[in-house]
Amino acid sequence: MLDQLAGVVQRPKRADAARNYDALVAAAREIFARDGSGASLEEIARSAGVGIGTLYRNFPTRDDLIEAVYVEEVQSLVLAAQATESLPSEKALGAWLERFLEYVGTKRALLEGLNNRESTVFAQCRSVMYGSGEPVLQRAQAAGAVRGDVSISDVVRLISGVAGVVVDDDAQRDRLIQLAMDGLRPVA
Repeated sequence: MLDQLAGVVQRPKRADAARNYDALVAAAREIFARDGSGASLEEIARSAGVGIGTLYRNFPTRDDLIEAVYVEEVQSLVLAAQATESLPSEKALGAWLERFLEYVGTKRALLEGLNNRESTVFAQCRSVMYGSGEPVLQRAQAAGAVRGDVSISDVVRLISGVAGVVVDDDAQRDRLIQLAMDGLRPVA
């Protein structure tokens, strides 16, 4: 899965440039999550400990930076799916969906100001994300923990919809997520 994302964004090869790139992506993830995709690029550079010229050398446009953060989020989802392989199937699906919820929050912050929502990067990322979640779902279905008529697309849309609802507090969001998870279980 991760191979499909290799080369989607151009990460520098020199060690110092790669460190700057990683610092910029980490700072952007945090600041975009807090302030939205319109956050100050100067603040991102400052937070990463680099100058604005270094930011623009790595990411000529805001969209380039957003895409790099997005690709890293999807890579995290793939790694989360791989990390569930030793868990019981229902717990594995729950663990992957917890990471998916984090991704949804970051994705929303990233996409609100993106100019090129139809980029090939996003199409590739969607394919990789679905591909990483599919085996986790299939394991849960094979174990009888999840309905057999549910696709990964159904699960992703259901959880995305629940995650996007305005809630009173974290406890209410957790209850809504649990209700959605209950809806995935086979009907007795």
